Amino acid sequence: MERVVITGMGVITPLGNDVDTFWKALLSGKSGISQIDKFDAGRHKSKIGGIVRDFHPETLIGREVRRMDRFSQFALAAAVQAIDDAGLNMDSEDLERIGVYIGSGIGGVQTLLENHETLLNRGPHRVSPTMIPMMIPNMAAAQVSIHFGIQGPSLAPVTACATGNNAIGEAYRLLQLGKANVVVAGGTEAVLTELTYSGFGNSTALSTRNDEPERASRPFDVDRDGFVPSEGAGIIVLETLSHATRRDARIYAEVIGYGASSDAYHMVATDPEGKGAALAMKSAIEDAQIAPHDVDYINAHATSTQVGDLSETRAIKRLFGDHAYQLAISANKSMLGHTLGAAGGVEAVALAKTLQENVMPPTINLDNPDPECDLDYVPHQARSAQLQIGLSNSFGFGGHNAVLVFRKF
Repeated sequence: MERVVITGMGVITPLGNDVDTFWKALLSGKSGISQIDKFDAGRHKSKIGGIVRDFHPETLIGREVRRMDRFSQFALAAAVQAIDDAGLNMDSEDLERIGVYIGSGIGGVQTLLENHETLLNRGPHRVSPTMIPMMIPNMAAAQVSIHFGIQGPSLAPVTACATGNNAIGEAYRLLQLGKANVVVAGGTEAVLTELTYSGFGNSTALSTRNDEPERASRPFDVDRDGFVPSEGAGIIVLETLSHATRRDARIYAEVIGYGASSDAYHMVATDPEGKGAALAMKSAIEDAQIAPHDVDYINAHATSTQVGDLSETRAIKRLFGDHAYQLAISANKSMLGHTLGAAGGVEAVALAKTLQENVMPPTINLDNPDPECDLDYVPHQARSAQLQIGLSNSFGFGGHNAVLVFRKF
């Protein structure tokens, strides 16, 4: 089996549109949550979100942006960064041995809404012929493939908030088997629309701490009241170690394990005892051929919902036993909000940087910890530590669970 490493990374997020800016903001405990100004949020229960600002995709990808929904623009812009960061020269690579595994939980909802309005107001003949290819969730992967001429396997998993981790995990599997040399992988999402706020809001899933947007996302805090929707993309370049070594590539971290499971419990709610989450973590650790006590750190899913944060804590305790209290755990979503299908990709970048630099981003807004959430969540301030192995958790609606294991290289 081939060893698999991360050689390039790119992000588009509410905390910055490149890895360096994003990482510095995470370490400083900066919040990317603000009042919604993409639409009139006055009618909505939740009026806050994580908005990508100062995003100018045409500077990275040119006129192609006109036929892309925002979620595809995010993905391609982040992929351009990641491939450049990896130092890949596509003119000298075997493009049939490069894959693209990029998913989205929802896809081009903005394109769908705009064309539905056109249908109602101007009739069926004015609906764009590019509506379908702009809207479908696989188009982010397709646009990256088209832009770079990549001809290897392409996949676009749709597993709600587990999408990014599933994309990276399946890319890791492909590379392990020697079926490709390189895979560009991750997740992307752009769903800050009135329709999605209505749906999430009416299901009482969203925070309504509208007067304090920066303090609204508060994983593991007793006063948490729901997640904060966000947007963005996180894309990494995965390579077989043999391929990366041949071209003398810089390596951020090694991917050593991947596990997935299903709660088989509920459409939206996680298993309150965390059985499915624990199973995915156990599977990932076994795949990595390590013991639970070898894990130093967890990048938690931690969306700031009452049930979700508690069930993840219980899952960690279920699997790690006494070692759960020796682990350090960070919740990036306390600063980013929940980027849904992009979360796994964005948090993979954060985990790779955490291991590379031996510093753990904080969990902000953890002012009054839930008594049942009693682990070390690195509250308020970043912390230095000697780290070797970290997990990244992603759990999605429908009970989809996906966990990655990274090791310092």
